[in-house]
Amino acid sequence: MQTALAIAISFHLLPGVFWVGSNFTAARPGIPGERLFFPQMGAAVVSILAGMYLWSKLHEGSHGSMEEALSIGAGAAILAFLVQLALAGPAVMAIRRGKGDPLAPAARVKLANRLASALLLVTVVCMGVARYV
Repeated sequence: MQTALAIAISFHLLPGVFWVGSNFTAARPGIPGERLFFPQMGAAVVSILAGMYLWSKLHEGSHGSMEEALSIGAGAAILAFLVQLALAGPAVMAIRRGKGDPLAPAARVKLANRLASALLLVTVVCMGVARYV
């Protein structure tokens, strides 16, 4: 069981760190965020699925302040994923098709990364303080 938890924690944290870090990078002016979209979505899916597994093994049935903080963080992460998928996904596809003005879709990708960065900041803070609330 301990080995499975260690593996799950690795599959939660490592892609999560990439997802958060790449969002903060892609949110900066002059950085083409569309190049990071697919790796970000892959990392998000792996991190969220591993987080769901960890929740089921470590927190299911518990309703303390730690679980409340982690729930807020998980909700923010899922919302960040959905924001990126809904805003950046179609914009990235438009950029790849090369039709029309590439600036408008690029601006949507940038907006998606900025919104997701704010939500992922909430996620990271919640994960960091969950044990102490």
